[in-house]
Amino acid sequence: MIELSINTASRNQMVNITLEVSKNIPGTFAGLVNIYVPHTTAAVTINEGADPAVRNDILKYLAELVPESESFTHVEGNSDSHIKSSLIGNSVSVIVENGKLILGTWQAIYFCEFDGPRSRKVYLKLIKNV
Repeated sequence: MIELSINTASRNQMVNITLEVSKNIPGTFAGLVNIYVPHTTAAVTINEGADPAVRNDILKYLAELVPESESFTHVEGNSDSHIKSSLIGNSVSVIVENGKLILGTWQAIYFCEFDGPRSRKVYLKLIKNV
């Protein structure tokens, strides 16, 4: 298992971690890499990597869909963060061939922060072809 450290700068943020994930895959590896976020107020997703407007649109829509609210019963005041994390999900898997991530032309891997700023962890598990 490989551990990445991610530091976020705002309450809601999408951080492109594609390069960090790629750097941790051996050059001859073939199989899958599972990218897992062990936090209940953060997530990971694969989406548009070329136009930052897409990240902004995703965060804006999630804020409209699940706004911060005092009407939630969770006393920490971050129920919206827990809900956003559940909607996006805590893991993704990517095919790897010859040490290279097999992503679409415009795809990138994003760590999604919904309760920052914080120091976070992302775990990578390499699963070899058999």
